[in-house]
Amino acid sequence: MALKRPAWPEGRTLILEHTSKILADNPLGDPHIRKLAVWLPPQYDQPAYKGKRFPVLFDLVGFMGSGLSHINWKNFDENVPERAARLIHEGKMGPAIIVLPDCFTALGGNQYINSSAMGNYADYITRELIPFVDREFRTLASREHRGCFGKSSGGYGAIIHGMKYAKYWGAVASHSGDAHFDFVYLHEWPSTLTELMKHRKVKRLAGAINVKREEKGADRGIDDGRIKNFLDHVWKKEKLSDGEGHALMMIAMTATYDPDPKAPLGFRLPINMETGELIEARWKAWLKHDPVQLVGKYRKELKSLKGIYIDCGWRDQYNIHYGARMLSKQLAAAGVKHAYEEFDDTHSGVDYRMDVSLPFLYKALKP
Repeated sequence: MALKRPAWPEGRTLILEHTSKILADNPLGDPHIRKLAVWLPPQYDQPAYKGKRFPVLFDLVGFMGSGLSHINWKNFDENVPERAARLIHEGKMGPAIIVLPDCFTALGGNQYINSSAMGNYADYITRELIPFVDREFRTLASREHRGCFGKSSGGYGAIIHGMKYAKYWGAVASHSGDAHFDFVYLHEWPSTLTELMKHRKVKRLAGAINVKREEKGADRGIDDGRIKNFLDHVWKKEKLSDGEGHALMMIAMTATYDPDPKAPLGFRLPINMETGELIEARWKAWLKHDPVQLVGKYRKELKSLKGIYIDCGWRDQYNIHYGARMLSKQLAAAGVKHAYEEFDDTHSGVDYRMDVSLPFLYKALKP
């Protein structure tokens, strides 16, 4: 817990507006003009640091979040700029610029990868925001001094960027990042299907049912209209129920991991919406994005990083600690140097773990 009376310089946060060509005409109709928060450390404006350039850290927030949420005032706690300012004051890390992009979507967020059903958010960050920030600020404009970090979906994004987009990053840190999809996602589908059933075009009636006839393409992962109806419903609301929020998350994951421009809504489901059966061919498409499955493929890229940090609470309610352990085991087997830690907590309210990851990243990226 941090008292809201800091006795040290806090730096300054700027909110810029960036017009994206990459996000223009994205399939969800989300804005392509985005606000971008950038935190400059206290040293950035000090005469002693005149002309000096700084390492850069990109903060990838979790699902249902935006980078702007990480600059909000917090009671008895710290937002990201406040935390970084304290860590610098305490001598635990040196000064770095922190970039907090807005990658929110109509589906509640994304996983920071490219998807024809959502938009090319990996390209947005790497091909647009990185050069934009390097032009506007005194950055050390090379991968050796640039890192990314995040929690949950943001943690997934960080580790995936360390694999697929290593030429842009020198170090990555993943807090409770999605890994081992069999554990993270499959148990969410029964409640999601129950929620979606409320939006079936033809309401279910008591009595005899011909299951095969009722499937209507559900065995191929095709939406029969209930997902569209569900989305139309939640997009009109200001407050979602827990069930609606989790169902939206699973739809977002589906649009991320198995986009199909020829399918209704632009994606296919890995689950038969009528019976709950796993559609193996569709699930294989998801697994192609599972970090646990990708270490061997991206071993060279991972080994090129100057630092990899992973952690997870061992009571994570999404079972991500098992995937984190598998990922660490795979990295070790591939000879990829990394730091892996666990702690006694859940998936929620673990921003305090940045006290470990931010100094780790700075040490790896410092000039």
